This record gives sequence, structure tokens and C-alpha cells, in this order.
Amino acid sequence: MNPRRNTLMKRETQIIGQSVLISQLKQLALQVAETDITVLIIGETGAGKEVLARFIHANSLRADKSFIPVNCGAIPAGILESELFGHEKGAFTGAVQSRKGYFESADRGTIFLDEIGEMPLETQVKFLRVIETGEFQRVGSSETIYSDARIIAATNKNMYQAVAEKNFREDLFYRLRSVELQIPPLRERGKDILLLAEKFIHEFEHKHKITFEGFSPDAAEMLMRNPRPGKVRELRNLTESLLVLEKGKYITPEILEKHLVQRNRYKSLVHDPSKSEKNELQIIYSSIIQLRQEIGEIRQLLQHLVQTRPPIPLLLPDTSTVIAPPTSTSLEKPTGEIKHKNEPEFLLSLDDIEKKTIADALEVCHRNKRQTAKALGITERTLYRKIKAYGL
Repeated sequence: MNPRRNTLMKRETQIIGQSVLISQLKQLALQVAETDITVLIIGETGAGKEVLARFIHANSLRADKSFIPVNCGAIPAGILESELFGHEKGAFTGAVQSRKGYFESADRGTIFLDEIGEMPLETQVKFLRVIETGEFQRVGSSETIYSDARIIAATNKNMYQAVAEKNFREDLFYRLRSVELQIPPLRERGKDILLLAEKFIHEFEHKHKITFEGFSPDAAEMLMRNPRPGKVRELRNLTESLLVLEKGKYITPEILEKHLVQRNRYKSLVHDPSKSEKNELQIIYSSIIQLRQEIGEIRQLLQHLVQTRPPIPLLLPDTSTVIAPPTSTSLEKPTGEIKHKNEPEFLLSLDDIEKKTIADALEVCHRNKRQTAKALGITERTLYRKIKAYGL
């Protein structure tokens, strides 16, 4: 067998998993790794997009060269171009010396552009030229530089929607997706969850000098079937928390459930055997529908209290003397008197309740506006207006 090919096969263990979905993904990744074709990786936040990009690089002919990861969403729009392409001394305020960009540093290696959907339109124009010709210019320079960098991009956004809304160039999108790889979310990978948990446990045992006694069969089944954590990053954090806080002791379903409840805001998202056939989205919708019903009941109760409840005596903060509210219904506050409001002060306003409901729904739906609007029974336009109005 070719020695290099043998080395590449050993590196395949970088991606943990034996499910059909992940096995197919690894096979495709190995095929594209042997070429310099541009790759677009699609997947949820925390699904392992950078891990897949590193796997492709490690199994390519560029494996002994640089792998440069860049998070386009974490770099302010005003300096992203300088970070990618470099700049000359004096090109802008603060440019005290010339500096290489990421594309120069990745020459003959691989550059990984995460959150590519966040790249500003003005930078997209220059980036498209790099993909087509490998040529670019530093900020503040007219000299053309060439970089032989292999480009791998990734996003968790709906790029077709971004193109339709004119937030991303159509020509750039289709140049990026010469090959498109979809990473399945962890919740769809079955026993891969246990394999990943074992890997993390092995790492944490060595790191924290803890000997782990293991999961009970029922706890292992609960971990595998639970709709959350749905991301590799979440699973890693949960596993480390279990080892450290439980000091390596045997994990039963009761212990695991306690940690899951603490990590998830709604108990309905914790594994329930009677709901094992439901997917995560269905559980989320059910929770929000129930929340909407409760909010409706609260609204009715508040309206009834405002209309029928008699004035409530108020207590001064520094005395026990009860002062009756004024009998006047005027909205003006009489001089020297304590104003009585129409509703009890210890209750939230309707706006506060609506704001909290929307905020909770956004969190549960991972800030997916379409799912949030559907769950709340309102249009996306109304949701955007509410988000802006409440500063969410």
C-alpha cells in the first residue's frame, strides 16, 4: 500500500462516528480532500464544521502546510478586508507597519472561512476574485499578490435565502459550493453520541486526574435518545460537567436527568420515554403553545383585576401606617399625595409579559425567526417589529 495513503487512512479517525450519515460524509470528504476544489460546509452551530474542514486538510496533499481558520462573523466588518488580504503601512489610522493577511499566510495551505454568510458585500467582491484567479491586493497597495490557498468555507445560514435577499452575491455562492457537504446534527447520529462521549471522557479523565466509573445502560440510552444536547460542543460540555461535578462516580438516569434539567430551561426538553418518538422541534412547539395558553389566561386575569378589583391600600416604605389612595380618578398626581395606579404594582405589565414570551421563544428556537414566528402564531414581519420594539 502507498505509505502516504496509509497515513491518510490513519488520519480518518479525526472524525468520530459510525452512523450511516457520518460514514457517508467521511467518504465524500476523503474524495474531495484529494483535490483542490473549493468546498462549502453546511451545518448547525456546534455541529463540527471546523473539525470537518481540518479533516479534509489533514487528508489532502497540503497536510504539511498551514491550516488557517478565520471566523468571518467574529471580525468587525471594517477590518475584515485587512485581516484577509493584509495592509500596507499608513493605509489607515493605526496601520503603523505593513502586515500579511490570512491569504498570504495560507499560501500552498488551506484557509477555512467560517460563518462565510456574515462577510460584507464589499469584501465579497474582492474575495470572488481570489477564488477565480488567486490574486488580490493588500489594503493601501496597488501591487498584485498571488496565493495558492485551498478555500474551505462554512455557514449555518440559509444561503439561498441570503442570495434571494441580496445579502450574499449569487456568483460567489455558486463558486463556493463547487462541492457542498452537509453535516448532520448530533441528534440524528444515534450511537455516535456515545462514541463521542467516550472520547471526551477519556480526554477529561487525563486532564482532571479523575477515574470515571461509567454510565448505567439506562443512562447511556437516555443520553443517546435525548433531543438535547444536539450539538457536539454541548455534548462535550455536558460530559465534562458530569465528570467534574460528580467526581467520576457511576452515572444513573437520575443523576443524568438532574444535570439535563439544570442545563435546559424547560423540563419538557428533557428525555421522557413517552415522548421518545417526538423530534426536538415538535417538543419546542408544544412547549411554546402551552406557554401561549398560559399567557392568554394571565392577560384575561389582569384585565379582570383592572376592571373589578377595588383600590389597594399602599404602605409607606419607612412606616407601617396605611394610607388610603385618593378617591379622585384624575390621571394627574395631586401635590403631596401618593398616586394609586389602576393595576397592582406587583404584577408585570402586558408589554413585559409579551416581551418575555418572545425572548423565551427566540431562545428555545435558537433565534430562528421563521420557527419562532410559527410557534407564536404571528407573521415574521410582526416578529421583526416586536424584536425591534423590545430591543431583543
